[in-house]
Amino acid sequence: MHLIRKHSGKLIAFFVLLFLGFLGYNLYYAPEEGIEAKFIYLLREHGYVILFAWSVLEGELGLIMGGLLCHTGDMVVPIAIFVAGIGAFMGDMVAFLTGRYNKVFIQKKLVSQRRKFALAHLLLKRYGWPIIFAQRYMYGMRTIIPLSIGLTRYSAKKFAFINIISAWIWASVTIVPVWYFGEEILNVVDWARAHWYLALPLSFIFIGSVFYYFHVATQKLEKKLIKES
Repeated sequence: MHLIRKHSGKLIAFFVLLFLGFLGYNLYYAPEEGIEAKFIYLLREHGYVILFAWSVLEGELGLIMGGLLCHTGDMVVPIAIFVAGIGAFMGDMVAFLTGRYNKVFIQKKLVSQRRKFALAHLLLKRYGWPIIFAQRYMYGMRTIIPLSIGLTRYSAKKFAFINIISAWIWASVTIVPVWYFGEEILNVVDWARAHWYLALPLSFIFIGSVFYYFHVATQKLEKKLIKES
């Protein structure tokens, strides 16, 4: 608790640097030739470690990677779900405890995020504990909500219990479908590699549309909550 209270930002930065160092070292010394072959080797050899670290940082791309490795037999579905869930749980607990024990840091360093913090408090007040489940699917709010809940008197034990359940559900709803439809997804990947000149703009359009949709949806929800409060 003392470390989180005093050095939460440094701990997160250290974790990120450690993860990047791990990737760089293993990529450099991988026995394969070529960056693509080295990366595939790294995923197959250290898939669970990468999945855990990626889940701490809250990334669906890591879950997709895990699902594909489960499809190819390099990982096991239940273990992948367990590892990803634990990683996501730890990431959110760090955010929650940072809010609980480092309020001065939050107020000083995240001034530009005040509007999102206000929205997070409104969501918690309006919907209660289910928002801990929903926050994993709210882009732009996934770190803010645990931080803001930590700023309140919300029970840490209750948050931890709901958080671990929601983390495993979050991992399951992505890893299982990717594992099941792995062959189709790999075919799309092969097509994208062969037709990159089409795949790149289509990817940018798709990703941009998703972010725009969630941005508009968040704004509508914020206006609705402010009107009702």
